[in-house]
Amino acid sequence: MKKNVKNIFKNFDYPLFVTYILLCLFGLVMIYSASMVWAVEKLGQAPNYFFVRQLINLTLAFIAFFVVTAIPYRNYRKKRWYTIILFVTFALLLLVKLIGYAPGNSNAKSWIDLGFMNLQPSEVAKLAFIIYFAAILKRKEEQQLLTSFKQGYLPPFIVLGAAVLLILKEPDFGNAMMVLCITLSVVLTSGIRPKTFFRIAAPVFALGAVGMIIVLKFSDLFLSEKRVGRISAFLNPFEDEQHYGYQIVNGYYAIGAGGLQGVGLGNSVQKLGYLPEPQTDFIVPIIAEELGIMGIIIVLGGLFFLVARILLIGIRSTDSMARMICTGVATWIGLQTFVNIGGLSGLIPLTGVPIPFISYGGTSILLLSIALGVVANISKDVKSKHLKRQA
Repeated sequence: MKKNVKNIFKNFDYPLFVTYILLCLFGLVMIYSASMVWAVEKLGQAPNYFFVRQLINLTLAFIAFFVVTAIPYRNYRKKRWYTIILFVTFALLLLVKLIGYAPGNSNAKSWIDLGFMNLQPSEVAKLAFIIYFAAILKRKEEQQLLTSFKQGYLPPFIVLGAAVLLILKEPDFGNAMMVLCITLSVVLTSGIRPKTFFRIAAPVFALGAVGMIIVLKFSDLFLSEKRVGRISAFLNPFEDEQHYGYQIVNGYYAIGAGGLQGVGLGNSVQKLGYLPEPQTDFIVPIIAEELGIMGIIIVLGGLFFLVARILLIGIRSTDSMARMICTGVATWIGLQTFVNIGGLSGLIPLTGVPIPFISYGGTSILLLSIALGVVANISKDVKSKHLKRQA
């Protein structure tokens, strides 16, 4: 045991870990700054209410990170491992239909109250399908089945389709599309032929486009008033500034007020009741207001480094399963960052997706930490093999 622990730290990926820790601690400071007024005035709690809860979330996340780092990633290739992961994921997606709830002003029944934290099964699905697809496609590669669409790719996509449908029924369109896109990135690096990938991706995006057109055309039948309002706010937020465009417009005010240097840590005006729950998916405008462009550079620079580092680890690995896992995790972090920044800047409609490692939330930080733990184990494996070749 002592030898295994020593080996872990000998080949530990310190750049990955340090960046991860710094982002989490930076997020913790900004959560306190952004949430203290909301905690007191809206919830009647102490100013450090969200700070303490996030500190607990981070403690659990750090423990999970180190535990997973010690588990050889090749274990996930075993059928019993990924079967258990899938079973837990589907059990949670079904359970949320029975006892799930919609937090705040959300209309998506997508959370389960565990008492000590709130669990979002769609976040679990992101990591679960990265591991499942990487493991199952690796097994099919060894069986030389990846040349056949029917035998190689169709079975896991049927499983994925069932999960996506359950997430859509919550309804959570944003996370359903993210699970699908993250999984497609894993498939793209599986060694799939371009023609086969097109056979998979083209119908998915075609159905998605047709579905979107139908939904928009008959929005009264398929969309709630809130979702219609979000689309209208995306097209012209100032037209409904006091209602559905409220968050976007006040986010603009916060970003504009910050300028280059910001108004100073703790001095945000928009967190004084103008931006609802600013500690969650709208924490970036508060960072921009208080710390200016430099604050945004810290966040985006750290996240970009993580994505680049994870992709580099995957490239250096000679194992296709490791490459697929790294691609999936990097896509997860990169895509979630784009969706968050795109929503608050008006590039895409708001989806309520938090920015990785910065926004308040237990499920997101826990699952992302576990994913980074898997990547850290892959990095350890890559480094140990490199040292053996040098010896």
